[in-house]
Amino acid sequence: MDLRDARERWVRTGGIELCVAELGDPARPTVVLVHGYPDSKEVWSEVARRLADRFHVVLYDVRGHGRSTTPKPLRGGFTLEKLTDDFLAVADAVSPDGPVHVVGHDWGSVQSWEFVTVERTKGRIASFTSMSGPSLDHFGHWIKRRMSHPSPRRVGQLLGQGAKSWYVYALHTPVLPELAWRGTLGRQWPRILRRMEKVPADGYPTSSLPKDAAHGAWLYRDNIRSRLRRPRADAYAHVPVQLIIPTGDAFLSPVLHDDLEEWAPRLVRRSLPAKHWVPRTRPDQLASWISEFVSAVDTGQYDVAESAPAGLAHSVPAPGRATGPHADRFGGQLVLVTGAASGIGRATALAFAAAGARLVAVDVDEEGAARTAEAALRAGAAAAWAEVLDVRDEKAMEELAERLSSRHGVVDVLVNNAGIGLSGSFFDTTSEDWRNVLDVNLWGVIHGCRIFGGQMTRRGQGGHIVNVASAAAYQPSRALPAYSTSKAAVLMLSECLRAELAGQEIGVSAICPGFVTTGITATAHFAGADDAEEARLRTRAGRLYRLRNYPAEKVAHAILEAVVHNRAVVPVTPEARAARLLARFGPSVLRGVARVKPPL
Repeated sequence: MDLRDARERWVRTGGIELCVAELGDPARPTVVLVHGYPDSKEVWSEVARRLADRFHVVLYDVRGHGRSTTPKPLRGGFTLEKLTDDFLAVADAVSPDGPVHVVGHDWGSVQSWEFVTVERTKGRIASFTSMSGPSLDHFGHWIKRRMSHPSPRRVGQLLGQGAKSWYVYALHTPVLPELAWRGTLGRQWPRILRRMEKVPADGYPTSSLPKDAAHGAWLYRDNIRSRLRRPRADAYAHVPVQLIIPTGDAFLSPVLHDDLEEWAPRLVRRSLPAKHWVPRTRPDQLASWISEFVSAVDTGQYDVAESAPAGLAHSVPAPGRATGPHADRFGGQLVLVTGAASGIGRATALAFAAAGARLVAVDVDEEGAARTAEAALRAGAAAAWAEVLDVRDEKAMEELAERLSSRHGVVDVLVNNAGIGLSGSFFDTTSEDWRNVLDVNLWGVIHGCRIFGGQMTRRGQGGHIVNVASAAAYQPSRALPAYSTSKAAVLMLSECLRAELAGQEIGVSAICPGFVTTGITATAHFAGADDAEEARLRTRAGRLYRLRNYPAEKVAHAILEAVVHNRAVVPVTPEARAARLLARFGPSVLRGVARVKPPL
């Protein structure tokens, strides 16, 4: 998308004319998007389009970039003080009667930290969302503390960030950066972004890139050394701050923000498995988080003291915001869990709910799915819905996917958990038994991966698929031929799909629990047994599982960890981990164990 539909105006400040674009209704809250280096305002076009239905969205070309004019001389024309003058001029032009919400990326975030920490902007800014750009003052103090009180960990942090900041040193060299950007580097930059960052080839960056990058080198030359040497001691944010950390950022280490609560008393942290150019690669998630944060600020959910004494500052969540493990990672994301009425599915749904996700609880048990959705809201879910669905029904799965995407967006995390148990010898297992277990345990997973995973790939903004297999996938047993076969197929499907989707930044994890206390034994079918014998075997199996006493909540925790760390295969229980090791290094031992008749 370009900005041809935007309303355009020119704002004059300090001899500079800034090109300003506006979308949405000016009567609504104003959100100002500030671009970074070497970008122009068009880097925000996809995010702006998604925000325009709810907000008055403003984008402007920073001085010397895009269609804005360039200061003369260049040296001294890009100081943070002058950039603050520009911002205030834009804010006064587009929102003269009220404060604006600021969102900054890269150098747009660096300069916006200046906006929200200087005295003269108080009352003109309502909130700040920062991504991939630290305050130079905070960075300066971060460096000084690690140099004055060194430790192996702190020295490692300094060296690590120093290596990531190689481009800063390069941009301080005279003339060469300008020559590179106006030459080969400028011509190759779009291809570099597509290859290294997976930025879509959709007309970005614009033709002004070589000029923008050459002029923007003075952002570094005019500010970096002076601020890092003499950081301000009063650089406290006077507005609520939302920090979004792309965990794969090649230029900034997450540890730069370790001490940020000291400087931003009202801080909300978010993390995103993405690289640096998130405005282009993750516009859906950014727009969702920005909308949620701006709305929370406007409704007074962050009305606390503007600052806190040193040592007492802390993250302040909005009332009702989830604060469970990984809330920074899953807050507001859309998560779908099948088999969510009980057992591992219910525990997983509630774990994602505690992290603030929007949850879709899917099960054939209508009442059970509804109970899970209700419990999810109490646990902290941003929203929760129950859906009655048999995962064997491909058409119903397709209809659900279409309905969810049209109303709530594409699923960010899919957990294919629904499954049934089946025990009995191979020759007692009928063809109907085989069809039932494969239809649910394997085809249900295939349908979920194909339909919801297909939506993830078409969206092109990453995601994660979790397939719940079993330790039985790699541990043969004379008593579980059909069940083990179905789970082994799920494991191999997950490995194959992980390889195929790796280039699209969609993770795939296979979870392999062992003996877990769930209700699966109460519904398991025992091939070859009559009704009375099956009831006895179910009771005995349930008793053994309860004696094992491994809770489903631990499996749910492993699932969230697998998504956060993008793990491929996760054996959960001790026996599952032991069997995994034997499968790799002592398969003959497992074959011997498989011959033992189970105590049922």
